[in-house]
Amino acid sequence: MPRVKRGTMTHKRHKKTIERAEGYWGRKKNVFRRANEQVMKSLQYAYRDRRVRKRQFRRLWITRISAACRAEGLPYNRFIEGLTKAGVVLDRKVMADMAVNQPEAFRELIQIARQHATLATVG
Repeated sequence: MPRVKRGTMTHKRHKKTIERAEGYWGRKKNVFRRANEQVMKSLQYAYRDRRVRKRQFRRLWITRISAACRAEGLPYNRFIEGLTKAGVVLDRKVMADMAVNQPEAFRELIQIARQHATLATVG
């Protein structure tokens, strides 16, 4: 039975990891063990941050909607409450875009929300 030298596949695997570590600082870019650690950690960060990005965008949309509502004298929570009661089904991404690019259409949404929101009295 012929002798099998396994260096070819190991070299190929190492090379793939080193290529993924391009641009890292210090030994993390050219020493396999350090590069492998950093590539694995980077993949964990990427997985986590794909979810964090969704949260950050939702926060941005809510901030934009809130600012546009307050300019019209209606708090964000009353705006959302009014739209929900009116049966308006728009996501926050679309509403934020309307608030920035189509203020007149957004004002119509605010009027709809005002008609359906409960006006709580402070007491």
